[in-house]
Amino acid sequence: MTGRFRRLLAGLLIVCMGSMAVPVPALAGIVSTDAIVTGVERERLVSLLERSEIQAQLKDLGVDAAAARARVAALSDAEAAQLASQLDELPAGGIDALGVALVVFLVLLFTDIMGYTKIFPFTRSAR
Repeated sequence: MTGRFRRLLAGLLIVCMGSMAVPVPALAGIVSTDAIVTGVERERLVSLLERSEIQAQLKDLGVDAAAARARVAALSDAEAAQLASQLDELPAGGIDALGVALVVFLVLLFTDIMGYTKIFPFTRSAR
């Protein structure tokens, strides 16, 4: 059985190594305006880090402003574009309707489990 297993494993390795030798075609194209836009987005992220309230928040969180600038500089173009688009989509208050609904649900669930209310049929009172 050992010899048979070795032959099977060797055959599998030959097939795998042979499939890796197939050349992959290279693709070339014209640079689009998206590549230029990501540079603008990176500059926007850097300018956000220069704001005093952002630097104060970073300091409160224990993050060095120079380290944050270095991380922004190390982002790829796609990551910078994604981060900039996420910043545009965030609500100004920091919490959206889904967050509020989740907090309300958790409060009601907690009061239901503690026995103060009976809202959810799937909970049992601790009392």
